[in-house]
Amino acid sequence: MAILFTIVEFFTTGGLFMYPILMVFAVGLAIAIERYITLTMVTRRNRRVWEQVQPLLDQGQFDEARDVTTEDQSTISQVLSMGLSLQGAVHRREDIEIAMEESMMGIVPRLEKRTPYVALASSIATLLGLLGTIMGLIQAFTAVANANPAEKADLLSASISVAMNTTAFGLMVAIPLLVIHAVLTSKTGDIIDSLEMATVKSLNVFSRNARRVAGA
Repeated sequence: MAILFTIVEFFTTGGLFMYPILMVFAVGLAIAIERYITLTMVTRRNRRVWEQVQPLLDQGQFDEARDVTTEDQSTISQVLSMGLSLQGAVHRREDIEIAMEESMMGIVPRLEKRTPYVALASSIATLLGLLGTIMGLIQAFTAVANANPAEKADLLSASISVAMNTTAFGLMVAIPLLVIHAVLTSKTGDIIDSLEMATVKSLNVFSRNARRVAGA
C-alpha cells in the first residue's frame, strides 16, 4: 500500500501536465499492443503457409501451391500467389520478380502502419514533461518572488521538486514506448525479410523448372 500511496502522491503533485502525459502513454500503449498482436499473427500465418507451400514448390506441384495461396489471405500468400499466377505463362524471371515486388510494395506499408506513432508518443511524452517542468518553475519563481524571505528557500526547493515530477513522469513514459517501438520495428523487419526470402526461393524454383522444361 505504501508504494501505491507514493505513486498517487507523485502523480497528484506533478500538476496538470501529468494528465496529458498519461493520455499519451495510454494511446501509445494501445497502438503498440494492437501492432504487436497483429504482427505476431502475421508471423504465425506466414510460417504456417510457407511450411505448406515450400514442399509443393520443391516438388514442382505448382497447381497445388497455387490453390493453397489463393485460398489464404496471409501476406506471404499474396506475394506467392502473384508469382504462381505468372509461373508457366511468363518464362522470364524478371517479369515474375517485378510482379512479386509490386505485391510487396502494397504489403509493406500495411505492416508498418501506425508503428511510427509509438515513437511519436514517446517524443511527445518527453516534451510534455519538459514543458510541465518549465511551467512549474515559472510558477515557482513567481510565487517565491512574493513570499516571505525566510520561507523562500524552502518554498523554492519544494516547488522545484514538484515541477521536476513532470519530467520524470515524461521519461518514465517515453523510455518504455521507445523500447516497444524498437521491438515492433524489429518484428516488422523480420516479416519483410521472410517475405523477401520466400520470394527469392520461389523465383529460384521457377527458374529451375523453366530450364528443365526448355531442355526437355
